[in-house]
Amino acid sequence: MKLKPILAVILATSLVACTNESDETTTETSISLTEQARYTSGIFDASAAEIVTFDSDSQQTFVVNADSGQIDILDSSSITAPTLTTSLNIAADLQTATVITSSSEVGAANSVAVSNGLIAIAVEAGTKTDDGWIVFYKVADLSYLTAIQVGALPDMVTFTPDGTQVIAAIEGEPNDDYSIDPEGEIALLDITSWDGTTLTTALTEIGFSDFNVGSGRNGDLPSTKMVLDGYSASALDNKATIAESFEPEYVTVNADSTKAYVTLQENNAIAVVDLATKAIDKIIGLGFKDHSLTENKMDASQKDGVNLKNWPVMGMYMPDSITSMEYNGKTYLLTANEGDDRQDWLDNVTDQTSCEAAGYYFDSSDNCIDAFTAKDYYNSFNVTLNSGLATNGGFGEDDELRRLKFSYHTTAAMNGNGTFFNNIYAYGGRSFSIYDAETGEQVFDSGDDFETLTSEKYGDSFNNDNAENTGDDRSDNKGPEPEAIAVGEVNGKTYAFIGLERMGGIMVYDVSNPESPNFVEYVSNRDITKQPDPSLADFDANGDYGPEGFKFVSADHSPSGKPLLIVGSEVSGSTTFYEITTTTVTP
Repeated sequence: MKLKPILAVILATSLVACTNESDETTTETSISLTEQARYTSGIFDASAAEIVTFDSDSQQTFVVNADSGQIDILDSSSITAPTLTTSLNIAADLQTATVITSSSEVGAANSVAVSNGLIAIAVEAGTKTDDGWIVFYKVADLSYLTAIQVGALPDMVTFTPDGTQVIAAIEGEPNDDYSIDPEGEIALLDITSWDGTTLTTALTEIGFSDFNVGSGRNGDLPSTKMVLDGYSASALDNKATIAESFEPEYVTVNADSTKAYVTLQENNAIAVVDLATKAIDKIIGLGFKDHSLTENKMDASQKDGVNLKNWPVMGMYMPDSITSMEYNGKTYLLTANEGDDRQDWLDNVTDQTSCEAAGYYFDSSDNCIDAFTAKDYYNSFNVTLNSGLATNGGFGEDDELRRLKFSYHTTAAMNGNGTFFNNIYAYGGRSFSIYDAETGEQVFDSGDDFETLTSEKYGDSFNNDNAENTGDDRSDNKGPEPEAIAVGEVNGKTYAFIGLERMGGIMVYDVSNPESPNFVEYVSNRDITKQPDPSLADFDANGDYGPEGFKFVSADHSPSGKPLLIVGSEVSGSTTFYEITTTTVTP
């Protein structure tokens, strides 16, 4: 069972030694994060520092600068003075290698990973629905090696722990007018030869067409535990099969390099890949979070300050980042439960028959709607919420459920497609969760910790936005929005670090026993008293906005000899180095 925040703080940071019959004492340890330095790109709200990784041999940090389409390389031999040394100009290198004829054919870099002297970069095409690439460079001299064409929009790339395979989540997002919708897939690259100079690989593309309606594995989908929109052979003019609706987001690999776990964020699920057979083992549905339970309070409105209550709301976890750890011979998966709506699929669907056949709401302005709020539609749609609230069809007033954004399709489907809702289904879990990788069982969720702790620190300025200072602004839509997650071992204990994309800052938990974690601390360098205005001379002093990617560096790989957490923040365009210090608590 989850520890509530106040008790968890006492246990994690003030553990007092116990005395036995011989007056011998035992001690406990905890950790704290201390900021050492920040590298600032000077680019605001343009994704200039997204995913980060670190190479211990060269003591360099690699930062995805999506704004420039390049990889910024920081000399991190002194973590108190990281320095930009160069950037990898991927488009220029692809053009030189005659992979492309014009730099316009190359879009953003989305992810970077390093292993055994190799750099792997996920790069989308200039037109995101065209096939992208996994591009390889040599760490030793930063020279270009090769580019392997994969599917549309490679979003995340990682190496297996043994360094023999590269895995990429190929998101396959549709274009803006929905005329093209590539299938999502997983790209698996076997490194067949790497001698430090020449690299050869073998590509396997793993798709999801077997799970389409009418195909052999459609019945294997855990439909009651995941989000399966109304995709059928006729819905939305055949534009959305299951394979097209699956958009792989993030990848983690177990310790023995036998299984990969890939988040299917919009579908509230995880795909398990057998790396030996190169096939989908199964799809894990993540179920839903019951916000009517005492431990799962939430603030449902951006018009009421701090108002954490229980509501008839089910949270769709919809994790973005995922990582893994081993405990007692088992693999556990840790997820940052950000949430993501699918309204971008529907903005250009203007045919009422197609919209409603797929289970969405067609409004009076000829818009096909899934991301739904009662404040916009309660007068025109025939639904009653069984909430005990007296007004607005049972959604209540502005300080109740009237403003909460939820999924119309999922809510209707989970309530029998009738006009009486017992629960509404909202985006994100506002938490991090831990799952048994074999069974898919959730063994821990942080409940309402994140909103409780940030409200205690910031008051009505909690649930802030990441590009402006507007307190309570995100309460109606995913709250603090957990985005990044990493795990690392410090002094024999395992810790999880979770980044809050909107509110900012890092939540730290001791997950040494993944079925009984303890909260340790919340660290944030954001100055909530100031607007994030990059035109101001002291803007960089405001701190970090929008943490997107984390990299844990163990003590034996760290330039300082102490563990590090490196944080890439996409809105502030900054890369921040935190040193992790162990504290021994004695009587």
